[in-house]
Amino acid sequence: MHLQHIALAIAVAMIWGFNFVMIKAGLDELPPILLCALRFFFAAFPAVFFIRRPNIAFRQVAVFGFVMFALQFTLLFFGMAAGTTAGLASLLLQVQVFFTILLAVLFLHEKPSVWQIAGAIISFSGIGLVAANLGGDISALGMGLIIAAAASWGAGNLISKRLGKIDMLALVIWGSFVAWPPLLLVSFIFEQDAWNLAGMSELTWRAAAAIGYNAYPVTLLGFAAWNWLMSHYPAATVAPFSLLVPVFGFASSALVLGEPIHAWKVMATVLIIAGLGINLMAARIAATRF
Repeated sequence: MHLQHIALAIAVAMIWGFNFVMIKAGLDELPPILLCALRFFFAAFPAVFFIRRPNIAFRQVAVFGFVMFALQFTLLFFGMAAGTTAGLASLLLQVQVFFTILLAVLFLHEKPSVWQIAGAIISFSGIGLVAANLGGDISALGMGLIIAAAASWGAGNLISKRLGKIDMLALVIWGSFVAWPPLLLVSFIFEQDAWNLAGMSELTWRAAAAIGYNAYPVTLLGFAAWNWLMSHYPAATVAPFSLLVPVFGFASSALVLGEPIHAWKVMATVLIIAGLGINLMAARIAATRF
């Protein structure tokens, strides 16, 4: 993997890690589905008027938009609203790495090396530490919803990879265009308390900042770059970079929200980074004669 592409993957992880702080800020002001719908509305407009739809069938765009955006983030936002802290949410969502690798093996016939599998197992043990420490920072419901969101992300990675080397920015914009209408409809049905003119007219700067950050750096920049990397490298090479997201998530949550960093969180982070390092160095390790 080229050095500049490694730097790009790390930059995306930084943007996404801080996003969990922004999501928490947004959920303090708006209900989950409405926040999610507004995120994708602003990611789509006005860009959809200037960027052509990618050269694939609209059905493929619709499936990508539903799985990668509408479903994943509805589950994530509900999981965080159910009492999961921003730092732990950023960590749990990285189970998507294992869903991505598994789906790539099953449907794309990719073959991760023994060292890549070992790295994934080490990283997954960090996730296991989170499960072993359920309590005040996370609920069983929140954990289940976020793991379901991770499965949706893994499926979305597979979809974007199978689409090939297309215009990924266009895919993200049009995927957002597909995602927001059903989300807005579901919000209108189930979150009616938020649908009053007084509430909408009193939208705070925190809510506006959360929507803007989710729409532009996270969705347009982050997912366009991520999908581009997925289309140019094996899934087992790219997906583990997302394991850096909780590192930035824990750090930003501690600095901005004052969330405590317990010893088990540090150990989980160390295991995750160690697994990522092994994954990235898998070819070099395999070529070394001990």
